[in-house]
Amino acid sequence: MVPVAATIRDATPADLPPIVAIYNETIPGRMVTADLTAVTVDQRRPWFERHSPSRRPLWVVESTGGIVAWLSFESFDGRPAYDATVEISLYVATAAHRQGIGTVLLRQALDRAPQLGIRTLLGFIFSHNLPSIALFERFGFATWGHYPDVAELDGVARSLTVLGQRV
Repeated sequence: MVPVAATIRDATPADLPPIVAIYNETIPGRMVTADLTAVTVDQRRPWFERHSPSRRPLWVVESTGGIVAWLSFESFDGRPAYDATVEISLYVATAAHRQGIGTVLLRQALDRAPQLGIRTLLGFIFSHNLPSIALFERFGFATWGHYPDVAELDGVARSLTVLGQRV
């Protein structure tokens, strides 16, 4: 459950710095992203600008302490046949873990997908990120693909699991 004083809303340009901060917070743990060093707000601006509330939203969870989580919808591929398929990414600040925020965001993504013209949701998750895989599986996502040892994180080969669901 999202904390009582929290709201989910569309991201605004002013939210980009905390979005980047939450993302960068995950890099040292080597569980969530294939980036190896912190990214900057300027580097992420083009990514931010590809989102739109009516087609490919970027949502933030805002609490009394500021932005504590975000979820983005990104086109799977630029070709028209894939238009109804999106990759979702979900990031929660470490201080806000275990509060049900990821659960609420994923539920909203599933509920809103049809209104956005989305029929297929994909999650690309490192295979060793068992908490994220478990979250997606609780919502009916199934393993649709496995890429063995495609990433190297600090000299350790890591696999990628693709989880998918038709909505």
